[in-house]
Amino acid sequence: MAALQGELRGFLDWWLPPACPLCGQVLSERPVPPACPACRTAISPIPSPRCPLCEEPFLTEGGSDHLCEVCLRQPPPFTWCRSLGCYEDLLRLAVQRFKYQEAVGLDRCLGTLLAERLRAAVTEFAPAVLVPVPLHRERLRQRTYNQSLLLARTLGRRWHRPVAARLLERTRATPSQQGLSAEERRRNLRGAFVVRQPLDGARVLLIDDVLTTGATARECAATLLQGGAEAVAVAVLGRARRLR
Repeated sequence: MAALQGELRGFLDWWLPPACPLCGQVLSERPVPPACPACRTAISPIPSPRCPLCEEPFLTEGGSDHLCEVCLRQPPPFTWCRSLGCYEDLLRLAVQRFKYQEAVGLDRCLGTLLAERLRAAVTEFAPAVLVPVPLHRERLRQRTYNQSLLLARTLGRRWHRPVAARLLERTRATPSQQGLSAEERRRNLRGAFVVRQPLDGARVLLIDDVLTTGATARECAATLLQGGAEAVAVAVLGRARRLR
């Protein structure tokens, strides 16, 4: 049976060769990687110097990592944030397709790339559960899927961690965060989330697609800590340069 399955996969690869989900280039490597070498190279980690807490990329070149002004003045409730890369160019286009254009199949590609990049940090943090940032039911009805939940499920399979899809709930339909200042985003989200079951000292990894000002991650992390989490870390696909 295994030999027959191998022959069938070989025939399918010949007839319909696998392609990079980001650019369409035929993938000749075996086993089939999540993306082609060019796309994997294009989505590079945020280089130093950067903030070790929120991973904000600094404009200056060279130097060591150091806390950004926002984290110095208002330390976030999460332990750290890590990303696949800076939210620009190819990664930005891929996340927008995933989030707004119903390209739900990108969950495997982007989630696998993120899982590989964050494996060491997640192993050290040792979360008991992955929690996606929830959508309000009205927003979910409009979009039909929660991209953060799809991403969390891929990460859960890769890291062998459970995903709690309904542990954190968004109880208030807040206006879109796009176009708002950092302070407006914070006010917009205040009190918008609740924890639906006690966490009893669990370490939680919060999953989202993009971190810009950090308002959503801060509010979710604070709510999880109030619900009994021991610590919260954040994993995102893209880390955008902070709005001022």
